[in-house]
Amino acid sequence: MALFTKKDLGSLLAEAGAGTLRRELGPLALVTLGIGAVIGAGIFVLTGTVASQNAGPALTLSMVMAGIACAFAGLCYAELASMIPVAGSAYTYAYATMGELVAWIIGWDLTLEYSLSSSSVAVGWSAYALALLQEIGITLPPRWVAPPGTSITLADGTTTTAIFNLPATLICLVLTLLLIVGIRESARFNTSIVILKVTVLVLFVAVGAHYVNTANWHPFIPPNTGKFGEFGWSGVLRGAGVIFFAYIGFDAVSTASQEAKNPGRTVPMGILASLAICTVLYIAVGLVMTGLVAYPKLNVPSPIALAVESTGVKWLPPIINIGAICGISSVILVNLLGQSRIFYSMSRDGFLPPVFARLHPRFRTPHITTAVTGTVVSIAAGLFPLNVLGQLVSMGTLLAFAIVCSGVLILRRTEPDVERPFRTPGMPWVPIVGTLICFYLMSGLPLLTWIRLFVWLAVGLTIYFTYGRFRASSAREEAADRAKTLQRASA
Repeated sequence: MALFTKKDLGSLLAEAGAGTLRRELGPLALVTLGIGAVIGAGIFVLTGTVASQNAGPALTLSMVMAGIACAFAGLCYAELASMIPVAGSAYTYAYATMGELVAWIIGWDLTLEYSLSSSSVAVGWSAYALALLQEIGITLPPRWVAPPGTSITLADGTTTTAIFNLPATLICLVLTLLLIVGIRESARFNTSIVILKVTVLVLFVAVGAHYVNTANWHPFIPPNTGKFGEFGWSGVLRGAGVIFFAYIGFDAVSTASQEAKNPGRTVPMGILASLAICTVLYIAVGLVMTGLVAYPKLNVPSPIALAVESTGVKWLPPIINIGAICGISSVILVNLLGQSRIFYSMSRDGFLPPVFARLHPRFRTPHITTAVTGTVVSIAAGLFPLNVLGQLVSMGTLLAFAIVCSGVLILRRTEPDVERPFRTPGMPWVPIVGTLICFYLMSGLPLLTWIRLFVWLAVGLTIYFTYGRFRASSAREEAADRAKTLQRASA
């Protein structure tokens, strides 16, 4: 049945060696790419929301649960990325293991993770950038620094209504231009700011640890209010589902597989090393933050900045703001990179118009898809607040991770002889447990988020059945012909 036709692994591997995208990324660039995608608005913004509304000081347990889910998924991603080093991430893996329909669903689903989370994260960037500008005496017009309809209180006590979040839009456009110029330049920029933001978070932990009030950790798991998700163990579960937003992005390393040097070794290293570093850092930051400030007070746009202010250390808040700005910038950059590569792969497979697969003649980047993605993301960043799509992004990512874990099981059975430079340990239990954990975390998210996910997927299926499926068949035949040509040429 055409809906479940799989893309031949030979065709995929032939594409990987076709030399269309430049292989510029080494191990350090891939590790920092993963860290750049993970450490951003999640740690700088959502941690306060989860602590104050869901888990209390047990925020760290929510982080551990989300980190475990990512660890299982990361091991599965590492195997698939090493054996199928092609741009497209989970979309490509689904096409090779589960067929055309599932591939389209996961490709459309990943748009939630990359495009929509980029928009949301840009709003967080805007908030920290405005705070830093105010500290140096620069104030931007209030009506142009928040989403439409937002009520803003002015210094004289009067209120005004925002029109558009211009800073959030501008940062998206600037980073889009950087991605068009080249992957090497983008990776160097990302590596630099990753080093800076990790240093800032380590500094926060080191300084803040001396001012922790252990009384703020009691009770560690506040009693449930009688409503699912508001403290107690259900709150820890709900918090894990929400804080999962803070972890997503490590899979962006796999979207750059076709631009990695020796991807069979370096891509798994980038995925697993970045995930391990971020998990340790997250737990340390969560412990210090909830130890500095009582959890009910953390429901603010910049909880880490609030925690720093409680120490009374005057020189640290500006540094934290700079670290947050850098951290969130790299998340936007990597998300835009991941989304453009997924659209590039989907276009090559016929699901999207051919224009999305065009490469810049000089920079060898998918400049059109990058420009379209960046423009749409920048407009959405100016229109929507940070919390509108956070839970929906987590839901979509959990679904993608579950499909990746299942894909490892399927390929072990259907393609047992294909070379796997990295093999997921603990088979078959690691992918099985990874799948179950992802669905478990999804169960803790609100019903409204499930409804929004189904609506989003319904829109995607409409596009598929009216356009994508009719072009995918011919695209597969063309890819098979290209693979045969390349194989004959290399013989």
